[in-house]
Amino acid sequence: MAAAIVDQVKDFIGSQRDSLISLLQDLVEAESPSAHPECHDSVRRILAGAFMDVGYVVREPGMPGGARHIFARPAQRFRDRGNQLLVGHFDTVWPIGTIDKRPFTVNGNTIRGPGVFDMKGGLAQIVLALRAIRELHLEPPLTPVVLVNADEEIGSRTSSSYIRMLARCSERAFVLEPAMGEEGDIKTERKGIGRFTVTVYGKAAHAGLDPEGGASAILELSHVIQTLFALNDPDKGVTVNVGTVDGGIQPNVIAPHSTAVVDVRVPTVESGKSIEKAIHGIEPTTPGVRLHIEGRIGRPSMEATPRNSALWRQAKSLGGDLGLDLRSARAGGGSDGNTTSQYTATIDGLGPVGDGAHAEHEYLYIDKTLERAALITLLVLSRPVTEAEILQ
Repeated sequence: MAAAIVDQVKDFIGSQRDSLISLLQDLVEAESPSAHPECHDSVRRILAGAFMDVGYVVREPGMPGGARHIFARPAQRFRDRGNQLLVGHFDTVWPIGTIDKRPFTVNGNTIRGPGVFDMKGGLAQIVLALRAIRELHLEPPLTPVVLVNADEEIGSRTSSSYIRMLARCSERAFVLEPAMGEEGDIKTERKGIGRFTVTVYGKAAHAGLDPEGGASAILELSHVIQTLFALNDPDKGVTVNVGTVDGGIQPNVIAPHSTAVVDVRVPTVESGKSIEKAIHGIEPTTPGVRLHIEGRIGRPSMEATPRNSALWRQAKSLGGDLGLDLRSARAGGGSDGNTTSQYTATIDGLGPVGDGAHAEHEYLYIDKTLERAALITLLVLSRPVTEAEILQ
């Protein structure tokens, strides 16, 4: 990118330290746990105001009385330009009242507070990037549109349809989830995530008087669990974990039912399909019992596809223009980037650098978060990758 634009962006973003801190304090103190959408009014109001201040029109799609999301687009649109999508979420894993126990604090170059790293810092970066573009009178080649959802931490249950719709009509997607590790690695791959429930139906009988008359659902579940764990393949990055089990009525009753809930992580879409088939194909071995298996890979893998790799190379080059030596990594957890990646070129982990996602020591570094705000600004301003670059 032209050195003059890079310098303009660096200087402007560098001047926004106080604005970053102020916006982050407002966002963090507006607590927004995923499971309580009735508490989200304040954080939505703050975000809507921030986007309107940079010339965006804001809508709040969602269900009345349920989760409502933020969709923002420029008030002035260019019909001959495609879209680029910026994605984030304002929900957190922290219950109301956490801010009283762990208040928003600034100590030198570090900011702490519930949700500051995952991922309200990334939301502040989006606002700073759009403000830089507006104040510097720069024109992106693609129209930036923003989707900030309210339920990412619980699987984007109500927002995935909006994300899919926007990703389908966007030429690229930038996901502002936190960077990986204190080195700030960009997430170019994410494992797919699946959740399965295995229910075993047996036959009750008195364990002492008529043990042969029953069919133990717990015995069968023990066989199923071993079959499930045998599907683990660490060398290929496939993990299958039986996280919870339940069953039986009383110690002196042959168990008539039992259940297991299974978490699955897979590196590729194809390995996800194979695991789904294997789990749903499990057959009972204990006479007199039957199995009912539900579940699927809900978030397909974000892979290093040719279009994703081309976008990553562009990001690395722009990072170099800013003096950053960016590295890429695969994350074991999922995000909305898993979804956008199925439809358009995607980079994830462009958010703040720090540590402690879902942990009490959660924090971010101010200087590195400002650097990432400059990076996302340059990415939004960058030209779309060419077909030749994708095939490189």
